[in-house]
Amino acid sequence: MPERFLAVELADIGDLILITPALAALRETYPEARIDVLTTEHAAPILSGTGLADEVILFNKFAFDHPKNLIKPGNLRAALALARRLRRGHYDTVLIFHHLTTRFGAAKYAALAFAAGAKRRVGLDNGKGWFLTDRVIDQGFGAQHQVRYWLEVAALVGASTTDERLHIGISEADHAWAAAHLPIEQAKRLIAIHPGSGGYSLARRWEADKFAALADRLVDECGAQIVIVGGTNDDAAEMIGTMRHAPINLTGQTTLNQLAAVLARCERFYGADSGVMHIAAASGTQVTALYGPSNHEAWHPWSPTARVVRTGVRCSPCSYVGNTVGLREGCAARTCMRTLTVEDVFSLTSDSPSPQVERGQGGEANILGIPIRAITFAALLDQIGEWVKGDVPRQICTVNPEFVMSAQNDIHFYNILKRADLCIPDGVGLLWAAKRLGKPLPERVTGSDGVPLIAERAARKGWKLFFLGAAPGVAARAAEVLTARYPTLQVVGAFAGSPAPHEEDALIERINQSGADILFVAYGAPNQDKWIARNLPRLRPRVSMGVGGAFDFVTGVARRAPRGMQRLGLEWLHRLIHQPWRWRRMLRLPRFVIAVVLRGARGPSRFEVLHPGQSIIIDRRG
Repeated sequence: MPERFLAVELADIGDLILITPALAALRETYPEARIDVLTTEHAAPILSGTGLADEVILFNKFAFDHPKNLIKPGNLRAALALARRLRRGHYDTVLIFHHLTTRFGAAKYAALAFAAGAKRRVGLDNGKGWFLTDRVIDQGFGAQHQVRYWLEVAALVGASTTDERLHIGISEADHAWAAAHLPIEQAKRLIAIHPGSGGYSLARRWEADKFAALADRLVDECGAQIVIVGGTNDDAAEMIGTMRHAPINLTGQTTLNQLAAVLARCERFYGADSGVMHIAAASGTQVTALYGPSNHEAWHPWSPTARVVRTGVRCSPCSYVGNTVGLREGCAARTCMRTLTVEDVFSLTSDSPSPQVERGQGGEANILGIPIRAITFAALLDQIGEWVKGDVPRQICTVNPEFVMSAQNDIHFYNILKRADLCIPDGVGLLWAAKRLGKPLPERVTGSDGVPLIAERAARKGWKLFFLGAAPGVAARAAEVLTARYPTLQVVGAFAGSPAPHEEDALIERINQSGADILFVAYGAPNQDKWIARNLPRLRPRVSMGVGGAFDFVTGVARRAPRGMQRLGLEWLHRLIHQPWRWRRMLRLPRFVIAVVLRGARGPSRFEVLHPGQSIIIDRRG
């Protein structure tokens, strides 16, 4: 009797497109098998006419995105009806084409798998796949492309293919519709632009006025005819309102299959990460995709001719990283998309990721997932000297146990610390933890002591410094104190400012015009580190370092603990005595000790992948 497969993909347009190579592998390997696909009504037309599914079963998964929705009578009836429908399918195997990101999500897919009654339940496992009989170890979002994950899931049932192209159904009627709506002269080049991102995350969108400027430039310099595509909720009206050249506007007028036919007739496609972008890739169009908060390693266009354009900010991607949803809507600043220029996109700049982090000489102690460099003050100064002479901007984070514990509950901060060029041990608790883990650190390297030491080296080497942050007037006073101490020191800027997104552009211009080599940022963690991470690609100083309260110590606004207390590791007690309002923050210290004892080097399981390294396939059939 032929195999009966149920493939489950209950997400959106792009996600369904990305499982089509895996469905093709099933169809190629088991031509006589029955293959049904459970998906959403919005995405289902993707499979029309492809021959990849014998039946497409529709389910409104969005009605079950929250546990409280389960108690609604209408939803309960729909769930029971689906369960009966699946049981009638007599499936041998259920393939779950989803990451099990949340416990509730994992429970939903477990319920679907058991409702189908199949003996084999196949999918990705990141520790929540208890219900699976056969699994691929989930290395996290971006460890490999989604298409690769789904091909590995299909491989668990013996399915393979040599044709890994995306598939989308385009009928003759769809082609005829596209031809009728693109009445242009042969001499003109059709270029499609999608000024939107779908409704899931508006943070992925590029500004409509920039799309308009790009479109006009393509017309002026490439002789193009612009075709605007997408839905009624995209930014087409705003884009058209600022264009000089009239486009062909097809937004809200096409079915998904007609859209594919339109894009197949276009030479190029420009757009942000979206389902429309994946349709363009499936249609064979040359794609230039704009990525900011979303994970380009997981969802870049599946095409050998595609280009990915990014600003390379250190905090990107912040959405769907590791095993977490992360910042689904990005951050308030949206620097990753806002600073992407028309020139960046027009020049078809290929993938511009953040520079590879060079850990340099010396070892590391991984403490609760955060890499802390085994470094001395002398080595730090030498490293800064090398970076100042380079052409790549670098980020230094001064990390103490409070930082580490804050990062355990802040995926954005956690990723920034992991991606920084250098995390130095500013806290005696880190020395204790590293020693316990068998990775001893040579000394505590603090921002408070580091700022004067760097200033002294800068005075001798001619490095120019900029002091940013702290309370009004404190940065300027710190500059005065250090200049008096080191007369040849060049402090080319001192300004309080703030990490507020609306101040970023003016601050960056001020810093860059100063000619600084090194930037000290004293906004406190995690604000200072997030500010540096999202602005690093456009900062001209070669080294940017978060220094917390260092300016207060330099100026005497805050008092350092006596040397004896520092040597005994009791500086935290001194600060608590003089700043009793910090007592809530100090509670992180005993929690840090407990976490190190329990987890050691491992970060939170909800942030980190279960098994680092190459993807592993586990087959329990035997």
